[in-house]
Amino acid sequence: MSKKAQPKNAPMDLFDSDDDTCSLSSFYTMRSEIPRMDEVHVQKDVMLDQSLDALYEKRSSTREQALASIVDAFKSDLQHEFVEKNFATLLHQCLHCIKKGSSKETSLASHVIGLLALTVGHGDQSQEILEDSVTPLSQALKSNHEALKITSILKCLAVITFVGGANAEQTERSMQIIWQMIHPKLVSNVVETKPSGAVITTVVSSWTFLLTTVDRWTQGPKILQETVTYLSTLMETDDRSVRIAAGEALALLFEMGTLEKFDAKAKGSASNGSVKEGSVCQDALINMDRLISEVTNQVRDLAVEAGGKGCAKKDLNTQRSLFKDLVEFLEGGVAPETSTKIGGACIETSTWCQMIQLNFLKHFLGGGFIKHMQENELLHDVFSFTPKKIGGHSTMTNEEKRLFQSPNSAVSKARTKLMKRQRMISNKEALFN
Repeated sequence: MSKKAQPKNAPMDLFDSDDDTCSLSSFYTMRSEIPRMDEVHVQKDVMLDQSLDALYEKRSSTREQALASIVDAFKSDLQHEFVEKNFATLLHQCLHCIKKGSSKETSLASHVIGLLALTVGHGDQSQEILEDSVTPLSQALKSNHEALKITSILKCLAVITFVGGANAEQTERSMQIIWQMIHPKLVSNVVETKPSGAVITTVVSSWTFLLTTVDRWTQGPKILQETVTYLSTLMETDDRSVRIAAGEALALLFEMGTLEKFDAKAKGSASNGSVKEGSVCQDALINMDRLISEVTNQVRDLAVEAGGKGCAKKDLNTQRSLFKDLVEFLEGGVAPETSTKIGGACIETSTWCQMIQLNFLKHFLGGGFIKHMQENELLHDVFSFTPKKIGGHSTMTNEEKRLFQSPNSAVSKARTKLMKRQRMISNKEALFN
């Protein structure tokens, strides 16, 4: 292969690496060293080169530090020049980290691969990322059941398939790999395990994210019934994040018309087929009608659920809001509309499909979401979004200026961390050379 130049943030402590020995005086020294933005770009290029070299180090802590720096850099800016020079090297070093590294290293490397796919966009490189990564990622899912590792790999697989999947077969392959993590009886020769709530939520949200790219359901009515039944059972769990993920998946299935198409097909077969075939289809139709009725009742109940002792109010409000929207959709056919302000422009969504895509990518990009929405052509295409520019520069709201331009902003703090990591990597290289 030739070397060529594609429902919330991950926990902050995963990507932060504060040095406990850093004194108060050195902290203020670092703040005084904050350079101009043009100097920052040069330093980021140097830091990225050093971080890439550090992925060859034997110490896992050094590789983790380097991967965290790369994640920060790819979230804070579109690293096209670096990717043009180091695409193949970065991809395969990250895959090596996933194969041999700790859970934290695997999580960071998975994040880098997903960010790499979003950076290169649709095309040969994103297809290369998918085809080179799908087997190592699938194997890594089977080798370890730590939640941090599993959830990171699942999100990575969803993102690289979303960007690099060139046909329905590739998308369905990834969806099957993801789904079997929580519902292995749908797939042969897989031992069933009891995943955590975080894993279940990530599986369902990742599977649903990829379902937004599928034109029609191709797995047949039996698998559809089993899937809807399983999602219905998830809405009965105590974990509200699991309920919400299951509700979004069902909302998308309803919006796609999948259940109605199955209903119509069963009715047609029952009336036109033989007596035996008609009996089978009639049974399937009755079962699906009953299932849809049960799901609808569940949705109504969750939309008005009362909070109990110790109940997290934010989670409860999120659940109520989602299921109220779903009730309105089931009764009136109108999906919720959202508007997200980016600078002087807004991203508008008016379907469950669009809202699910936006929320998933916003969660994956975290603090880099606004930057990517302003400059990433892939996201402009996905959401039909054109950032508003004044004088050749993307506009920013006062809130965004406070978050991204003030001395205490995430960008300024990230800039300080980049400089700190650059020095640490340089010091380690000098120590071992």
